[in-house]
Amino acid sequence: MPSYTVTVSTGSQWFAGTDDYIYFTLVGTNGCSEKNLLDKAFYNDFERGAIDSYDVTVSEDLGDIQLIKIEKHKYWYKDDWYCKHITVKTPSGEYLEFPCYRWVVNDKEIVLREGTAKLAHHDITQIHKQHRRKELEDRQKLYRWKEWHPGFPLSIDAHCHSDLPHDIQFDSEKGVDFVLNYTKAMENLFVNSFMHMFQSSWSDFADFEKIFVRISNTISEYVMQHWQEDFMFGYQFLNGCNPVLIRRCKEIPSNFPVTNEMVDCSLERKLSLEQEIEEGNVFIVDYKMLEGISSNKTDPCTLQYLAAPICLLYKNLENKIVPIAIQLSQAPGPENPIFLPSDSHNDWLLAKIWVRSSDFHIHQTVSHLLRTHLLSEVFAIGMFRQLPSVHPIFKLLVPHVRFTIAINTKAREQLICECGLFDKANATGGGGHVELVIRAMEEFKYGYLCFPESIQLRGMESKKDIPYYFYRDDGMMVWEAVKNFVSDIVNIYYESDEIVCEDHELQAFVKDVFVYGLRDNEASGFPKCLKTKEKLIEYLTLVIFTASGQHAAVNFGQYDWCSWIPNSPPTMRCPPPTEKGEVTIEYIIESLPDRGRSCWHLGAVWALSQFQENELFLGMYPDEHFVEKSVKEAMAKFRKCLSDITSIIQDRNKNKKLPYYYFSPDRIPNSVAV
Repeated sequence: MPSYTVTVSTGSQWFAGTDDYIYFTLVGTNGCSEKNLLDKAFYNDFERGAIDSYDVTVSEDLGDIQLIKIEKHKYWYKDDWYCKHITVKTPSGEYLEFPCYRWVVNDKEIVLREGTAKLAHHDITQIHKQHRRKELEDRQKLYRWKEWHPGFPLSIDAHCHSDLPHDIQFDSEKGVDFVLNYTKAMENLFVNSFMHMFQSSWSDFADFEKIFVRISNTISEYVMQHWQEDFMFGYQFLNGCNPVLIRRCKEIPSNFPVTNEMVDCSLERKLSLEQEIEEGNVFIVDYKMLEGISSNKTDPCTLQYLAAPICLLYKNLENKIVPIAIQLSQAPGPENPIFLPSDSHNDWLLAKIWVRSSDFHIHQTVSHLLRTHLLSEVFAIGMFRQLPSVHPIFKLLVPHVRFTIAINTKAREQLICECGLFDKANATGGGGHVELVIRAMEEFKYGYLCFPESIQLRGMESKKDIPYYFYRDDGMMVWEAVKNFVSDIVNIYYESDEIVCEDHELQAFVKDVFVYGLRDNEASGFPKCLKTKEKLIEYLTLVIFTASGQHAAVNFGQYDWCSWIPNSPPTMRCPPPTEKGEVTIEYIIESLPDRGRSCWHLGAVWALSQFQENELFLGMYPDEHFVEKSVKEAMAKFRKCLSDITSIIQDRNKNKKLPYYYFSPDRIPNSVAV
C-alpha cells in the first residue's frame, strides 16, 4: 500500500508546542486519506522547536496532492499549537512543502496548499478555487475595519491586544506593555528618584544631567555638549529624528516678513537674500500644521503651550545648514518678532528651543505615528482581507507586517488613548495629538511615502548642493534595493501589464487600502487600482519601505536626539516670548518640562528606541512562505545588496563624531513592531 512521510515542524517561540491531539488528512485528485492521528507512542510529540516525522499509509494512490488538513482536538485544557510548515514525501519520492506559520487554536480545522505561489487565474481545479475563496471569507470575518477616531485611517476592529487573532498577536504581550516598559526604562535610567518632585522645575541646564549622567550614548552625549550651537540645530533637520520637513525655499512666505537687512550679517557670499534664494542656499521649515492645535490641559496645575513657528535656514560656505531667522507664530506682527542670531543669546536660544519642541510634536504624531505606524497597519489589514496565503504578494508582504497590528492596538490601548501615557509628558496630549493626525490626514499625499518623490517635492535631491544629507543618500540606496527586489518578484509572477489588471485579488487589496484605510480620499493621490507592472512595483516598494526603512529612520534615533531634554522638549510651560530682550536663563528653565515630565519623556524615548527581542532585520526571511528557487535566488541577491549598503554606511561612519546609521540595513527591522 502507498505510504507518505509527513514531517511536521513546530515553532520555537514560547508556548508553541502542544499536548493536544493532532489529526492529519491528505487530499488528492483521486481521493482523500483517512484522518490520521499523528502520534508516536511513548514520545512527546509537537514539542516547542521539534521536527516530527510520521508515516501515513493509504489503501490506494491519492494522485496529485491538492491540500492537506490539520485538526487539533483538546487533550485536557486549551493548548494552542504553532505549526511552522509541513513536508510531505510522496510514494514516488517527490517532496511537497506546505507553509503554515499559523497558530492552530481551539478545535478548528486548518487547510493548507502546497507552497508554490499562484495567482487566481492559475487555479483550474474547483477544490483550489473553493479553498482560495473560503480562506478570504474567513479572514474577512477576522480582520474587520473599524474607526478608532473620526478622521483617522481605519484600523483593526479590536479593543485590546487579546482581542486580536492569535496569528498576529505578540509572542509575549508583556514585552510590549507600554506602562511596564516605561517604568522599566525609568528604573534602568535611574530617574525614578525624581518622580516625587513631579511638578518642580530644574535649577539650570546642568541640572538636567542628573537624569542623564548614567547614560552612555555617543550621539546623545554629543547633543548634550553642542545642542546650543547653530550647526547642531541645523544638522538635525538633515539627519536627526525628523529629517523629512526641511525644504528648499523658493520664496519667503507672505506671513514671514524677513528682510535682507535682518539676515545680512548671516549671509556669507555677499549676496542679497533674494539672490541666495535663487542660488538655492536658503531652506525653510514651516510648522503651520500646529497652528490652533489644542495644548494639553489634562493637568489643571500645569499650563502647557504649543507654537507654530517658521524657521529660515542657510547653507554657509562650509556647507553647513544653520538657522538665520525664526518666527514663533504664523501671524506676523509687533507681538510676534522675528528672532535672529544677532539677538541676545537667551532670545535666540529660546527661539530655537521652541522650534525643536514643535519639531518633536510633528515628528511623534505625523512623521512617526501616522506615516509609518497607522499607514502600515492599513496595508496589513488590506493584505489579510484580500490576498490569500498562496498569492505571491501575500507571501512578499507578510514578513513586513509582522506585529504591526499588534503594536498599534497596544498603542491605542495604552499610549494615545484618553488618559494614556501620551498625556503624561506631551503638550499635544489630551487630544491635541488626535487633532494633529486628523489635520495631517487631510493634507496627506501618496508622494510623501514614495521616497524619491518625497525628496524631490522638497527640492532636496541634489547631492552637490546639499552634500551631507545622509538620510537622503542612505534612504535612496535602501529604496533602490527594495525596488530591485520587488521588481524581481513581480517579474516572476506577472508577465505583462494585462496580468496586473486582471488580478482581481490584487486590485481588491489596493481598493481596500484606498477606500477604508485612506478614507476614500481622492486628494491624497493614492491609487484605487494598479494598471501596470511599473506602478505595482512602486506601490509594493512603498509598502515595504514604509514599514522597514522609513520607520527605522524616524524611530530608532529618538533616544539619540530626544533624550537630552532641552534639545527636544515634549512640552513648554511658558508661552512663546512676544518681545525681544526680556528672556532670562531662568525664564528658559521655567519654560522647559518639569522634573516629572522630563523623566516620563526620557523613559518613553528610551523604550521606543529599543529593538524587539529576536528582531528580524531587512532581508531576513526565516519563515519560508515562498518555496520557488527563483524567489530564493532573488532573496539572496537582495541580502547581498543590503550587505553592500551596510558596508558603505559603516565605512562612511568611521571616525565620525555624529555617525548616521538609521538606514543601515543591519539596523532596519522588517516591520513596524515597536
